[in-house]
Amino acid sequence: MGFLTQTTPDVDLATWKTGTRAEKIVPMARHWAEVGFGTPVALHLFYVVKVLAYVVAAWLLSVGTSDVGGLTDVRGWYDEPVVFAKVVLFTMLFEVVGLGCGFGPLNNRFYPPIGSILYWLRPGTIRLPPWPGRIPLTRGDERRPVDVALYAALLVSVVAALVVTEPPRWLIAVILVVLGTAALRDKTIFLAARGEVYAALTVTFLFATVDAIVAAKIVLLIIWVGAATSKLNRHFPFVVSTMMSNNPILRPRFIKRRFFEHFPDDLRPGRPARTIAHLSTVIEMAVPLVLFFSGGGWPTAVAAVVMLVFHFGILSAIPMGVPLEWNVFMMFGVLALFVGHADVGPGDLGSPWWVIALAVVSAGTVVIGNLFPRKVSFLPGMRYYAGNWDTGMWCMKPSAAAKMEANLVAIAAMPASQLERVYGAGDAMAIPLYMGYAFRAFNTHGRALFTLAHRAMAGFDENDYVLTDGERICSTAIGWNFGDGHMHSEQLIAALQARCGFEPGEVRIVLLDAQPIHRQRQEYRLVDPAVGEFERGFVRVADMATAQPWDDTIPVHPYSDPEDRKSRQVSGPSRR
Repeated sequence: MGFLTQTTPDVDLATWKTGTRAEKIVPMARHWAEVGFGTPVALHLFYVVKVLAYVVAAWLLSVGTSDVGGLTDVRGWYDEPVVFAKVVLFTMLFEVVGLGCGFGPLNNRFYPPIGSILYWLRPGTIRLPPWPGRIPLTRGDERRPVDVALYAALLVSVVAALVVTEPPRWLIAVILVVLGTAALRDKTIFLAARGEVYAALTVTFLFATVDAIVAAKIVLLIIWVGAATSKLNRHFPFVVSTMMSNNPILRPRFIKRRFFEHFPDDLRPGRPARTIAHLSTVIEMAVPLVLFFSGGGWPTAVAAVVMLVFHFGILSAIPMGVPLEWNVFMMFGVLALFVGHADVGPGDLGSPWWVIALAVVSAGTVVIGNLFPRKVSFLPGMRYYAGNWDTGMWCMKPSAAAKMEANLVAIAAMPASQLERVYGAGDAMAIPLYMGYAFRAFNTHGRALFTLAHRAMAGFDENDYVLTDGERICSTAIGWNFGDGHMHSEQLIAALQARCGFEPGEVRIVLLDAQPIHRQRQEYRLVDPAVGEFERGFVRVADMATAQPWDDTIPVHPYSDPEDRKSRQVSGPSRR
């Protein structure tokens, strides 16, 4: 990797261009396996500086505005409840403004590197209400002045809580009410605020001090155990091998190759990747239980060190999507809650029923999200980094992209336009575009997406289409995405069709659901915005997991026979 330049695959461009899409992915996948995306070192340093800026800002706002002693007296304030509360609120603010997950070039957001606040303070942008047919006053998909006011009120109320010496409970309640109301009008804001983490923790600030500490411990415990549970699948080793090959610290190519079965011909996860995947799942499942129940002493100390190393390992890899500040926060939570208040446990609860209710809601959402992944985003479902989330692939003609550029109220340009500004037009843009395809194909669902893209474009000339990740479309259209296909499903498709009026065949979309934890297959739908859904069925996880990244011919099972129709009735989309 160069300091200012990207390391790209060495291919004969003229010969490479004549290949099929699968053939073009082969050298990209092999390059990714031993280099990663080849991101310039300067870009990784940019994210390191951003994390440091987050830490400094959280430190100054949380400690400097509270009556807990001097800024440098870390031992005196690291476990103070008011400091923890302010760190939670600041991190929520950091995320919902758009500076956290999904920020910048490593999320393919170049100009500008931020969406979120630029969209949500602007009337006319697209909003996605979670239950428009059930909750009064939430119908529609256009942002109104009331939506802008709600988002602005959320920002103001959080800032107000940060600058007072100790946020009163009524102000905490205001933050929760405003966030909840805004979320009913637009679920994107709740997801961007990482509500499953920071909103749940904010609820605990309504409790008495001891109850709040225990409740916050339970929330973090549910996050860890829920995330570990979601990794009990065949997808996670693929995430590990892909992340390790893109790790900026792990530089030697011969080490990166070891994470694959047999470089360069078999790029399924090798034994090191599988071992790390299984070991990290065990750590995330078991060690937090030790933290929660040990009550202090050397077991707590050892468990805390393990979890700090665990999160630093993710942080240092600077993964795509860049969930960096979340990992820093979880590390702080280990120290502030489990080390600083190791002796505080469930037996100390004064009013347990509210804490139990919060735990049931948080854990219940995780259960529902794993059983019925189409119903729940992978964020509140806590399917973190598991390689198992809803995804989508949009096959678009240039005319469709032009309609989106012309008709959407948006800040960011279309993904292809952003790539063109960075890499140049024509052949110069082809390499990074296919490196993106290789990244998607390294995940199990990528094999299905590219296979299903052939079916989506059947009857049309595939050369007329540009394939674009659904989350890239989502980032342009609504201002935020963190790898979640839950946000660019039929609801967003309908909103775009109403604004752009795509012709039949102008856009063909693959929607692939996540795998339910109890079933070894993933359901798909093929959609044309102008005519609606024209095919659905499923692909088997085993077929994806045994294929190579460039394999776009995995078996597909369209629904046709009575047994499949019965399955469709059980797990089909909810009616609105």
